[in-house]
Amino acid sequence: MLQIGAENMAGLIQLAMAPAFLLVGVGAMLQLFAGRLARVVDRSRVLKSSYAGSTGKAHDLIVEELRGLSRRMKIVNSAILMGVCGAITIGLLIVALFTMALLHIYLGLVIAGAFILAMAFTITGLLFFLVEVRLASRNIMVEDFYLELDR
Repeated sequence: MLQIGAENMAGLIQLAMAPAFLLVGVGAMLQLFAGRLARVVDRSRVLKSSYAGSTGKAHDLIVEELRGLSRRMKIVNSAILMGVCGAITIGLLIVALFTMALLHIYLGLVIAGAFILAMAFTITGLLFFLVEVRLASRNIMVEDFYLELDR
């Protein structure tokens, strides 16, 4: 059985703390994404309940908004997928750090690659989130009529 000294273990734990904090940040990001998805789903349920009784222009507006919500759901789901992939990669990075120290196997390239991959997943998830927020803000413009700009 391989043994590792107390000072080496303390250093290893300190080294693993950075990715662990990154994992916490990605978890908070995923919570934000899930909240966005829940709001979109709630809005789509409201619209679906009024779909059958709608006609004319009101029906067309409901269909148009449902299409936009469907697109937003797909984008948020992609953001969640990227965030989860990033979190899994960060977890594997932490495992690789401990494996390297405990088994005295050099995994520097694996660790660097995992970190780069985790960042790529996280950045991609944030880009999907940005697209979804832009879509939402574009679709929620207040019409000039309600702003009473002529007053």
